[in-house]
Amino acid sequence: MRAYEIQNQFGLENLKIVERPDPKPGHGQVLVRFRAASLNYRDYLMAIGKYNPKQKLPLIPLSDGAGEIVEIGPGVTKWKTGDKVCANFAQTWLDGAPDIHMLRNTLGGPLDGTLSELRVFGEEGIVPMPENLTFAEASTLPCAALTAYTAIVTHGNIQPGATIVVQGTGGVSIFALQFAKMFGARVIATSSSDEKLEKVKALGADEIINYAQKPNWEKEVRRITEMKGADLVIEVGGAGTLQKSISSTKPWGTIALIGVLAGGESDKLSLFPILMQGIRVQGIIVGSKRNFEDMNRAVQINGIKPVVDEVFPFEETPKAYETLKAGKHFGKICIEI
Repeated sequence: MRAYEIQNQFGLENLKIVERPDPKPGHGQVLVRFRAASLNYRDYLMAIGKYNPKQKLPLIPLSDGAGEIVEIGPGVTKWKTGDKVCANFAQTWLDGAPDIHMLRNTLGGPLDGTLSELRVFGEEGIVPMPENLTFAEASTLPCAALTAYTAIVTHGNIQPGATIVVQGTGGVSIFALQFAKMFGARVIATSSSDEKLEKVKALGADEIINYAQKPNWEKEVRRITEMKGADLVIEVGGAGTLQKSISSTKPWGTIALIGVLAGGESDKLSLFPILMQGIRVQGIIVGSKRNFEDMNRAVQINGIKPVVDEVFPFEETPKAYETLKAGKHFGKICIEI
């Protein structure tokens, strides 16, 4: 089989196609032929050595993928050949709160990921793919969609009429917008691009803010909410935007801390509003297999379609990484396998 490896040292220049022996499923395992994979910012950081500098190499990268089962090992009862499936990012996190070992048993580092033609999984390491999606669309679900679903549903407990702020137009933020509208919430979307803001408005955003034109966007959120603040803020910027998110959140509201695109550390952060207004800052770590199955049913029943910006051929994977790095995409970047 063909696969990509980050070879003996980090860097996109060390991302190469290799030939590996075709794997065979053992007892309780299935063999999946991947048809598509999708990129997350985590995958870029992993490739350049900034996510986990101690990651053992070589590594088959990428956390997200979708395909079909082509062979069943002995003892498998839940699957049959031809079933269309998504890979579960945290392979052993099946339900409830995870322990540290579950959070370290993840695809695309430290485990080999999805950027290969074939991969063996334990029968609990995959979930059914929504029937209304293509392989490329389904490949966006394991990390970006499930992270957004966990923020909106599992921790956000969003009710109809709630107000949610989504930052930017990356995969997590767009999925958060889609799930929020599914629950009847009001969505305020931010971006530095008027063109992207028009696209999120077409997806259902109720209010839009260009933070390049209005750098004090938190004041706009307060104005739009009649000074009440938002019930939930999808925080993907990190330390660079967290203070503004705190100012945007209503008393007893929640900030779902998901990304660190604007930095992971700050010595200028004031915690007083969190203490004085009972604001909850909740770190979001993807979700369990059960959450994934629940989400996929919701995606299928509600006809949600992931937003895919571009699909690259397998041979052009390095170009897909460069496109992700440039940050001009709207939605997800996928690779056809």
